[in-house]
Amino acid sequence: MLIDSITTPRLSLGVLKPEHASILQHYLQENRQHLAAWEPIRDDRYFELAQCEERLHQQLQQMAAGNGVFLALMCDQQMIGNCHFSNIVRGVFQACHLGYAIAHTHQGKGYMTEALKAAIQHMFEQEKLHRIMANYLPENVRSAGVLERLGFEKEGYARSYLKINGEWRDHLLTALINTTVPE
Repeated sequence: MLIDSITTPRLSLGVLKPEHASILQHYLQENRQHLAAWEPIRDDRYFELAQCEERLHQQLQQMAAGNGVFLALMCDQQMIGNCHFSNIVRGVFQACHLGYAIAHTHQGKGYMTEALKAAIQHMFEQEKLHRIMANYLPENVRSAGVLERLGFEKEGYARSYLKINGEWRDHLLTALINTTVPE
């Protein structure tokens, strides 16, 4: 089911293909209310199987073009979250943005920290990125804790940064620098 998987002691991180759209759909439907506070407004169509299949197809295209890496977090044959590295820029920047989410039933158990540690290691070692940026809502204490445990440093505060749940919201800006890649 998963291709290019990364394994951790409790998880498998891998790329879902369009034929696995029902796995994504189930995760999204089960966590619709939980994730609403942290995401853009999603209409009912977003949760349809055909839309999930199309998103997975688009993600594979972005990966083939080198613009992103999209990983499903799998535990006991169930999708419990996701992480993605988007807006990958090469050249003198060698950077991307990190996004992530976890199922309401699996938060607070260290899964996201475990998954991101492995995924970030992959992005630094295999993709040779220099910088990963992650931004979060100031009241998202769990997200702040995950990023802090991973070594992300606060770099700023962006007013009215993203439209989340129908409102333009401020975000704290953080980044993690790859210190293992030669300059």
